[in-house]
Amino acid sequence: MNRFLQLFTNRKNLFVLLGLSVVTAIVLVAVPDAFAHGVTAGDKGYIQEITGALPMPFIYLGAKHMITGYDHLLFLLGVIFFLYRFKDVGIYVTLFAVGHVVTLLGGVLLDISINAFIIDAIIGFSIVYKALDNMGAYQRWFGFQPNTKIATLIFGLFHGLGLATKIIDYELSSDGLLVNLISFNIGVELGQVLALALILILITYWRRSGSFMRHAYSANTVLMMLGFVFVGYQMTGFFTS
Repeated sequence: MNRFLQLFTNRKNLFVLLGLSVVTAIVLVAVPDAFAHGVTAGDKGYIQEITGALPMPFIYLGAKHMITGYDHLLFLLGVIFFLYRFKDVGIYVTLFAVGHVVTLLGGVLLDISINAFIIDAIIGFSIVYKALDNMGAYQRWFGFQPNTKIATLIFGLFHGLGLATKIIDYELSSDGLLVNLISFNIGVELGQVLALALILILITYWRRSGSFMRHAYSANTVLMMLGFVFVGYQMTGFFTS
Protein backbone atom coordinates (compact mmCIF):
# COMPACT_ATOMS: atom_id res chain seq x y z
CA MET A 1 0.00 0.00 0.00
CA ASN A 2 2.86 2.41 0.73
CA ARG A 3 4.22 1.89 -2.77
CA PHE A 4 0.73 2.50 -4.12
CA LEU A 5 0.50 5.84 -2.30
CA GLN A 6 4.03 6.88 -3.21
CA LEU A 7 3.24 6.56 -6.91
CA PHE A 8 0.78 9.39 -6.59
CA THR A 9 3.42 11.81 -5.31
CA ASN A 10 5.02 11.83 -8.75
CA ARG A 11 3.69 15.14 -10.07
CA LYS A 12 5.02 14.43 -13.53
CA ASN A 13 2.65 11.47 -13.82
CA LEU A 14 -0.23 13.62 -12.63
CA PHE A 15 0.41 16.36 -15.19
CA VAL A 16 0.70 13.79 -17.97
CA LEU A 17 -2.66 12.31 -16.98
CA LEU A 18 -4.28 15.73 -16.83
CA GLY A 19 -2.90 16.54 -20.27
CA LEU A 20 -4.28 13.31 -21.71
CA SER A 21 -7.65 14.06 -20.13
CA VAL A 22 -7.79 17.52 -21.72
CA VAL A 23 -6.85 16.16 -25.14
CA THR A 24 -9.47 13.42 -24.89
CA ALA A 25 -12.12 15.95 -23.85
CA ILE A 26 -11.33 18.09 -26.90
CA VAL A 27 -11.67 15.06 -29.18
CA LEU A 28 -15.00 14.15 -27.63
CA VAL A 29 -16.43 17.56 -28.46
CA ALA A 30 -16.58 16.34 -32.06
CA VAL A 31 -19.01 13.60 -30.98
CA PRO A 32 -22.06 15.55 -29.75
CA ASP A 33 -24.05 12.67 -28.26
CA ALA A 34 -21.19 10.52 -27.03
CA PHE A 35 -21.66 11.54 -23.44
CA ALA A 36 -25.25 12.73 -23.33
CA HIS A 37 -26.58 12.19 -19.83
CA GLY A 38 -30.15 11.19 -19.15
CA VAL A 39 -32.80 9.55 -21.29
CA THR A 40 -32.58 8.43 -24.91
CA ALA A 41 -34.50 10.26 -27.63
CA GLY A 42 -37.01 7.43 -27.97
CA ASP A 43 -37.69 7.30 -24.24
CA LYS A 44 -37.92 11.10 -24.17
CA GLY A 45 -40.69 11.06 -26.76
CA TYR A 46 -42.54 8.35 -24.85
CA ILE A 47 -42.28 10.27 -21.57
CA GLN A 48 -43.62 13.45 -23.16
CA GLU A 49 -46.62 11.75 -24.74
CA ILE A 50 -47.98 9.58 -21.94
CA THR A 51 -50.40 10.62 -19.18
CA GLY A 52 -51.64 8.91 -16.04
CA ALA A 53 -49.96 6.60 -13.54
CA LEU A 54 -47.92 3.96 -15.38
CA PRO A 55 -45.70 2.27 -12.77
CA MET A 56 -44.28 -0.61 -14.82
CA PRO A 57 -43.02 1.48 -17.78
CA PHE A 58 -41.37 3.92 -15.37
CA ILE A 59 -39.78 1.11 -13.36
CA TYR A 60 -38.31 -0.14 -16.63
CA LEU A 61 -37.09 3.34 -17.59
CA GLY A 62 -35.50 3.84 -14.17
CA ALA A 63 -33.68 0.50 -14.31
CA LYS A 64 -32.55 1.19 -17.86
CA HIS A 65 -31.20 4.60 -16.87
CA MET A 66 -29.13 3.19 -14.03
CA ILE A 67 -27.74 0.21 -15.95
CA THR A 68 -26.71 2.47 -18.84
CA GLY A 69 -25.71 5.40 -16.61
CA TYR A 70 -21.93 5.40 -16.97
CA ASP A 71 -21.51 8.29 -14.51
CA HIS A 72 -23.46 6.60 -11.72
CA LEU A 73 -21.69 3.29 -12.27
CA LEU A 74 -18.20 4.79 -12.36
CA PHE A 75 -18.86 6.66 -9.13
CA LEU A 76 -20.19 3.50 -7.48
CA LEU A 77 -17.14 1.59 -8.71
CA GLY A 78 -14.94 4.14 -7.00
CA VAL A 79 -17.02 3.97 -3.83
CA ILE A 80 -16.78 0.19 -3.44
CA PHE A 81 -13.25 -0.18 -4.85
CA PHE A 82 -11.65 -0.76 -1.44
CA LEU A 83 -14.73 -2.06 0.39
CA TYR A 84 -14.36 -5.74 1.22
CA ARG A 85 -17.33 -6.37 3.52
CA PHE A 86 -20.89 -6.54 2.20
CA LYS A 87 -22.03 -4.57 5.25
CA ASP A 88 -19.82 -1.63 4.25
CA VAL A 89 -20.93 -1.87 0.63
CA GLY A 90 -24.55 -1.77 1.78
CA ILE A 91 -23.98 1.31 3.95
CA TYR A 92 -22.30 3.34 1.23
CA VAL A 93 -24.69 2.32 -1.53
CA THR A 94 -27.64 3.15 0.74
CA LEU A 95 -26.22 6.61 1.43
CA PHE A 96 -25.82 7.20 -2.30
CA ALA A 97 -29.37 5.93 -2.95
CA VAL A 98 -30.87 8.17 -0.24
CA GLY A 99 -29.22 11.24 -1.74
CA HIS A 100 -30.30 10.21 -5.23
CA VAL A 101 -33.94 9.70 -4.22
CA VAL A 102 -34.25 12.92 -2.20
CA THR A 103 -33.11 15.27 -4.95
CA LEU A 104 -34.78 13.38 -7.79
CA LEU A 105 -38.19 13.51 -6.13
CA GLY A 106 -37.70 16.94 -4.57
CA GLY A 107 -36.19 18.46 -7.69
CA VAL A 108 -39.05 17.41 -9.95
CA LEU A 109 -41.93 18.02 -7.52
CA LEU A 110 -40.57 21.42 -6.46
CA ASP A 111 -39.41 22.30 -9.98
CA ILE A 112 -35.79 22.79 -8.89
CA SER A 113 -33.24 22.46 -11.65
CA ILE A 114 -29.68 23.50 -12.45
CA ASN A 115 -28.11 24.01 -15.86
CA ALA A 116 -27.69 20.48 -17.21
CA PHE A 117 -24.06 21.04 -18.24
CA ILE A 118 -23.10 22.37 -14.79
CA ILE A 119 -24.76 19.57 -12.83
CA ASP A 120 -23.29 16.92 -15.14
CA ALA A 121 -19.86 18.51 -14.71
CA ILE A 122 -20.28 18.20 -10.93
CA ILE A 123 -21.26 14.56 -11.40
CA GLY A 124 -18.10 14.06 -13.45
CA PHE A 125 -16.12 15.72 -10.67
CA SER A 126 -17.59 13.22 -8.18
CA ILE A 127 -15.77 10.49 -10.11
CA VAL A 128 -12.51 12.47 -9.95
CA TYR A 129 -13.00 13.08 -6.24
CA LYS A 130 -13.52 9.40 -5.44
CA ALA A 131 -10.58 8.26 -7.55
CA LEU A 132 -8.30 10.72 -5.74
CA ASP A 133 -9.74 9.55 -2.43
CA ASN A 134 -8.88 5.95 -3.33
CA MET A 135 -5.34 7.09 -4.13
CA GLY A 136 -4.95 8.59 -0.65
CA ALA A 137 -4.36 12.01 -2.20
CA TYR A 138 -6.15 14.10 0.43
CA GLN A 139 -4.21 12.57 3.31
CA ARG A 140 -0.92 13.18 1.55
CA TRP A 141 -1.78 16.62 0.18
CA PHE A 142 -3.70 18.15 3.07
CA GLY A 143 -2.93 15.90 6.02
CA PHE A 144 -6.51 14.79 6.67
CA GLN A 145 -9.06 12.32 5.33
CA PRO A 146 -12.51 13.70 4.39
CA ASN A 147 -15.50 11.77 5.72
CA THR A 148 -16.20 9.26 2.96
CA LYS A 149 -19.78 8.56 4.07
CA ILE A 150 -20.76 12.24 4.03
CA ALA A 151 -19.09 12.69 0.62
CA THR A 152 -21.02 9.73 -0.79
CA LEU A 153 -24.32 11.16 0.47
CA ILE A 154 -23.56 14.65 -0.89
CA PHE A 155 -22.60 13.37 -4.32
CA GLY A 156 -25.71 11.18 -4.29
CA LEU A 157 -27.71 14.40 -3.94
CA PHE A 158 -25.99 15.85 -7.00
CA HIS A 159 -26.53 12.68 -9.05
CA GLY A 160 -30.25 12.77 -8.27
CA LEU A 161 -30.47 16.47 -9.07
CA GLY A 162 -28.85 15.83 -12.43
CA LEU A 163 -31.59 13.41 -13.40
CA ALA A 164 -34.29 15.69 -11.97
CA THR A 165 -33.02 18.49 -14.22
CA LYS A 166 -33.42 16.25 -17.26
CA ILE A 167 -36.89 15.08 -16.27
CA ILE A 168 -38.07 18.67 -15.74
CA ASP A 169 -36.89 19.50 -19.26
CA TYR A 170 -39.07 16.67 -20.59
CA GLU A 171 -42.20 18.21 -19.00
CA LEU A 172 -43.89 15.11 -17.61
CA SER A 173 -47.65 15.19 -17.32
CA SER A 174 -48.88 16.14 -13.84
CA ASP A 175 -51.45 13.33 -14.10
CA GLY A 176 -49.93 10.43 -12.15
CA LEU A 177 -46.63 12.32 -11.69
CA LEU A 178 -45.92 11.19 -8.12
CA VAL A 179 -46.65 7.53 -8.85
CA ASN A 180 -44.50 7.65 -11.97
CA LEU A 181 -41.60 9.33 -10.14
CA ILE A 182 -41.72 6.79 -7.31
CA SER A 183 -41.85 3.98 -9.87
CA PHE A 184 -38.89 5.49 -11.70
CA ASN A 185 -36.97 5.57 -8.43
CA ILE A 186 -37.80 1.94 -7.74
CA GLY A 187 -36.47 1.09 -11.19
CA VAL A 188 -33.30 3.09 -10.53
CA GLU A 189 -32.66 1.14 -7.33
CA LEU A 190 -33.36 -2.20 -9.03
CA GLY A 191 -30.97 -1.28 -11.82
CA GLN A 192 -28.40 -0.19 -9.27
CA VAL A 193 -28.61 -3.53 -7.47
CA LEU A 194 -28.18 -5.46 -10.73
CA ALA A 195 -25.26 -3.34 -11.91
CA LEU A 196 -23.64 -3.40 -8.47
CA ALA A 197 -23.94 -7.17 -8.28
CA LEU A 198 -22.03 -7.50 -11.56
CA ILE A 199 -19.38 -5.01 -10.43
CA LEU A 200 -18.93 -6.87 -7.13
CA ILE A 201 -18.57 -10.22 -8.89
CA LEU A 202 -15.91 -8.86 -11.24
CA ILE A 203 -13.95 -6.93 -8.61
CA THR A 204 -14.08 -9.86 -6.16
CA TYR A 205 -12.67 -12.14 -8.84
CA TRP A 206 -9.96 -9.56 -9.58
CA ARG A 207 -9.00 -9.29 -5.91
CA ARG A 208 -8.45 -13.05 -5.75
CA SER A 209 -6.07 -12.96 -8.71
CA GLY A 210 -3.26 -11.42 -6.66
CA SER A 211 -2.78 -8.51 -9.06
CA PHE A 212 -5.37 -6.25 -7.47
CA MET A 213 -3.04 -4.07 -5.40
CA ARG A 214 -0.42 -3.94 -8.17
CA HIS A 215 -2.94 -2.42 -10.56
CA ALA A 216 -5.14 -0.50 -8.12
CA TYR A 217 -3.27 2.75 -8.81
CA SER A 218 -3.63 2.33 -12.58
CA ALA A 219 -7.32 1.53 -12.28
CA ASN A 220 -8.01 4.64 -10.21
CA THR A 221 -5.86 6.68 -12.58
CA VAL A 222 -8.16 5.65 -15.43
CA LEU A 223 -11.17 6.41 -13.24
CA MET A 224 -9.80 9.88 -12.50
CA MET A 225 -9.02 10.51 -16.16
CA LEU A 226 -12.56 9.56 -17.21
CA GLY A 227 -13.95 11.92 -14.59
CA PHE A 228 -11.82 14.78 -15.95
CA VAL A 229 -12.97 13.94 -19.47
CA PHE A 230 -16.62 14.15 -18.42
CA VAL A 231 -16.02 17.46 -16.63
CA GLY A 232 -14.19 18.89 -19.62
CA TYR A 233 -16.84 17.75 -22.06
CA GLN A 234 -19.71 19.22 -20.03
CA MET A 235 -17.95 22.53 -19.41
CA THR A 236 -17.16 22.80 -23.10
CA GLY A 237 -20.87 22.30 -23.79
CA PHE A 238 -21.73 24.96 -21.22
CA PHE A 239 -19.47 27.60 -22.75
CA THR A 240 -20.39 26.82 -26.37
CA SER A 241 -24.14 26.32 -26.01
